Amino acid sequence: MTDTTSLLFVFGLGYSALKLAGRLKSRGIGVAGTVRSAEKAAALKADGIAAQVWDGQGLPDILEGAHWLVTLPPDADGCPAARAATYAEPGAASVAYLSTTGVYGDLNGGWAMEWSPVNPGSDRARARVLAERQWMDATDGAARIVRLPGIYGPGRSPFQKLRDDKAHRAVKPGQVFSRVHVDDIASGLDALFERPNLHGIFHLCDDLPAPPQDVTAYAAELMGIAPPPEVPFEEAGLSPMARSFYAECKRVSNARAKSALGWQPAFPTYREGLAAVWKSEDGA
Repeated sequence: MTDTTSLLFVFGLGYSALKLAGRLKSRGIGVAGTVRSAEKAAALKADGIAAQVWDGQGLPDILEGAHWLVTLPPDADGCPAARAATYAEPGAASVAYLSTTGVYGDLNGGWAMEWSPVNPGSDRARARVLAERQWMDATDGAARIVRLPGIYGPGRSPFQKLRDDKAHRAVKPGQVFSRVHVDDIASGLDALFERPNLHGIFHLCDDLPAPPQDVTAYAAELMGIAPPPEVPFEEAGLSPMARSFYAECKRVSNARAKSALGWQPAFPTYREGLAAVWKSEDGA
């Protein structure tokens, strides 16, 4: 019989969840979850993760009493996993839902705290708010909502765009973003699952909200190349998706995660984080 108290079930075994899976597996904790393709399921099974293909219909094969992590992006009707399952049947030891700090909307550079009101400014963010509410309703308020800013790490950083000559440094005065290294997401979620009785909102992010052009310039410095020239935001020719990110400016506090979880980001700023990524990717 499987000991489900030491099992994590992930709806959506993606970038961040697999980093957490690696930490848990090293301690003998079983990891299972869903993917979209048979090829990915087979690869993960070979790596010791009980992956199964799930199309969002019905309910995947979940062992009762496991801890749940939900990473699926919402659709217009909220979270597919929340529609397919309830907290009580088949039952979870805890539920954590990965959301986004985009639910706060534009704060004109102000700080987003866990108690700050949500004010979504896009359809994507409104869908996140709906998904959060679905999980809080399903768990009678016991869900843990983890709001994340921009995620970076190996294979997902400015280095790729700089190599492909697709990087830019659009400058919008006063613009800052918060970020988080994928390893710090994994360590924060690990700390959260060690404390299943905690619930509510948590932010996992670094300590230094920073202008995006500074991050690109530092990545170029690590690579030993000249950074792209700075271009005024209005003249940068950004895609509609990229422009939508610049429509919001906020700083995100991680104080509650530090206090409640005993968590500290291993990469408190983008400088330490990018240096680690560069070393891991290029051996520099």
